[in-house]
Amino acid sequence: MTDPRRALPSVGVLIESPELEPLLARAPRAVVADAVRSAIDAAREDPSATPANLDAWAAAVREQLALRERPSLRPLINATGVVLHTNLGRAPLAAAAVQAIADTAAGACNLEYDLERGERGSRYVHAVALLRELTGAEDAIVVNNCASALVLALNSLAAGREAIVSRGELIEIGGSFRVPDIMAKSGAALVEVGTTNRTHVADYREAVRESTGALVKVHRSNFELRGFVAEATLTELAPLARAHAIPLVFDFGSGLLLSLEEYGLRGEPTARDAVRDGATLVLMSGDKLLGGPQAGIIAGDATAVAACRKNPLARAVRVDKLTLAALEATLALYRDPPRAVREIPTLAMLTAPSDAVRARADAARDRLRTAEVRCDVIETEAGVGGGAFPTARIPSFAIALDGDAVALERRLRLGDHPVIGRIAQGRLILDLRSIPASQDDAFTRAVSAALT
Repeated sequence: MTDPRRALPSVGVLIESPELEPLLARAPRAVVADAVRSAIDAAREDPSATPANLDAWAAAVREQLALRERPSLRPLINATGVVLHTNLGRAPLAAAAVQAIADTAAGACNLEYDLERGERGSRYVHAVALLRELTGAEDAIVVNNCASALVLALNSLAAGREAIVSRGELIEIGGSFRVPDIMAKSGAALVEVGTTNRTHVADYREAVRESTGALVKVHRSNFELRGFVAEATLTELAPLARAHAIPLVFDFGSGLLLSLEEYGLRGEPTARDAVRDGATLVLMSGDKLLGGPQAGIIAGDATAVAACRKNPLARAVRVDKLTLAALEATLALYRDPPRAVREIPTLAMLTAPSDAVRARADAARDRLRTAEVRCDVIETEAGVGGGAFPTARIPSFAIALDGDAVALERRLRLGDHPVIGRIAQGRLILDLRSIPASQDDAFTRAVSAALT
């Protein structure tokens, strides 16, 4: 019997066929040729799926070409119920921040040019005035993320010296990175004090000596200790730091600028609280509760910030113009707290009344049923994510899809506009709490397209 694979067309025959002319008109010949090879390889692996004619071959090549043209980094819809999902890009940006990026990216800008003086300027002045205003800090500097902020701060203030930190605060963050490992890269020698569950001011005091370069406190934002526990607060550590003229560095992490207690989210300090309570430097992320782009913010004492700014390492972790544009636009919204809660998607999603989420879920269900997608609305509990409010559970509502949950999850994940949900109790759950309200139409269209 003759192997049908012997009859497969050559790359040259296919690429010169009239049926592929439209593809060659819109894509480079080398890319189309690569797609042709992949289509032939697929037919060779599964002869039963061999295209029957040139039109079918053109369709197969078109699919392969689409895969090559598809960007690696793609937008998707976060229906997991985790508002700040690190794997899914954390904080979506406010419209003002998106516009600021577009305006800055479209042409030249004064990134390192002083318009008033008509001479070279510094990128480290952008967003600083707003950070001073919103946190009460004397000065600030923006770098590329909070981990680099920690390395830069300790390298600037305690390189070659000792940094005292509680054993209970030597935490692991996302991607298996550990705070003590990050701190060690700063050149400071870690001195651990206290125990896992209990650390007192006296533990820090007994460890202070001439070689001490900094006291470090790390906010346990991604887990909570309960029971027989104790920790030294900033207000307790600040007098000790002042008495010995030692900087007190607070790795705050979450970047909360507005208290969310009135919305039921309690226990997380704000950046202004940390500055007020005596931290020499407060380090925080821009893309967590702050709701902006990925960035590391160092705010606090002017002399300490100046040391960070002058450190050659600052250039290695400096931030780009698009991040600065988005951060400054986001910070500007905080001047009007009610507006910030409305327009910064992270805050809007976290604070939305459960009745409003229910109404959105009902509307989404009705549209999906019209498209013959079998589903119901169910009550759920959403989470904050992003290493913030680790025990908080927020009342929410979700679309629960009928059918094979694993198969449905795959179809939504691999759709033209991916939708990422979670499987619970044998059903695929699509939580509305973690979807910005502005994406509701896109959400139902994506689900309908993938499933029907």
